[in-house]
Amino acid sequence: MRGVALHRRITADLAREIASGAWPPGHRVPIEHELMARYGCARATVGKAVGALVVQGLVERRRKAGTFVAAPHVSSAVLQIPDIRAEIEARGQAYRWMRTVCRTRRPGTVEGRLATDGPVLEVKGLHFAAGKAFAYEERLISLAEAPLAADEDFAREAPGAWLLAHAPWTEARHEISAINPDPDAAAALGLLSSHACLSLKRWTWLQGAAITYARQIFPGELIDLTAKFTPIGH
Repeated sequence: MRGVALHRRITADLAREIASGAWPPGHRVPIEHELMARYGCARATVGKAVGALVVQGLVERRRKAGTFVAAPHVSSAVLQIPDIRAEIEARGQAYRWMRTVCRTRRPGTVEGRLATDGPVLEVKGLHFAAGKAFAYEERLISLAEAPLAADEDFAREAPGAWLLAHAPWTEARHEISAINPDPDAAAALGLLSSHACLSLKRWTWLQGAAITYARQIFPGELIDLTAKFTPIGH
């Protein structure tokens, strides 16, 4: 793919198979010679690509047996990253995404939001439910950790849904707060600056490396946060 080193492309392709569930834990990864033939590359390139998956904790090498998909990290099994489209369609409403900004930025311009030394893709847009603005989103994606995002324009697919399918993660952090919208969010959502909104900020990492930062603003009357708990020990 354009501008992406072959070993990074192989790593991303294999990680996508894992993230999608096509390769569940315990699945045997194709051997080096199969990958060399598939990508028309040298053994060292395949070794570098698979080695990156080992470092990320996505696969494990077993002596004389091969390379296998690793069991997921505990945090990835406990914390769920929501898919806005899936949530809207589960309500029986039509979903639409409208991108307003998609550009590459240098890391210094996003300091404090995404910790990375490489270029960052900035995407902004609106999620619609039944024809009405449902959420305003601002997102930053590290192109060092998600290089295939450089080839996407996110005109039809929201970046969050794309990342769920293409960028495995091991850690996440959420910050939820009640706010009045800033001028950008208010204008995008067609709200007054005094409107009650919910702000959801999210960061994800893969083995300590930052993947993405997102800020989503929801009109307060359109969103509910629910969770189900059981007592400890039950």
